[in-house]
Amino acid sequence: MAQVTVSIDGKQYRMACDEGQEDHLIDLAERFDRYVSHLKDSFGEIGDQRLTVMAGIMVMDELSELQKRVTGMESEVLTLRKTRDDALSKADKSDSVLTSALGALAQRMEDLETSLAVKA
Repeated sequence: MAQVTVSIDGKQYRMACDEGQEDHLIDLAERFDRYVSHLKDSFGEIGDQRLTVMAGIMVMDELSELQKRVTGMESEVLTLRKTRDDALSKADKSDSVLTSALGALAQRMEDLETSLAVKA
């Protein structure tokens, strides 16, 4: 396991993570630190634990909103896929009808050619 040191509200925390995930963990900590800093700027010194809880709740609120958006987008994707599948099915049926009509027309033309050749 890799070890990194992150800073939240000016305090250092040593954390373990999977190899290769160090930069990701540092980025997450920096983003979380911005929440804490924003709250500290807004409310002043209200206690580390309270700031951390409030920042965590803000992150969870954002996550909840993003999950709702993802669910909505997944629903849209399913609708679009169904619409696409229906359109492809109709196109296949149209192609089949057109192919049959062209085949019948070609047969009629051959029959007409044969008929004209016999009369000539």
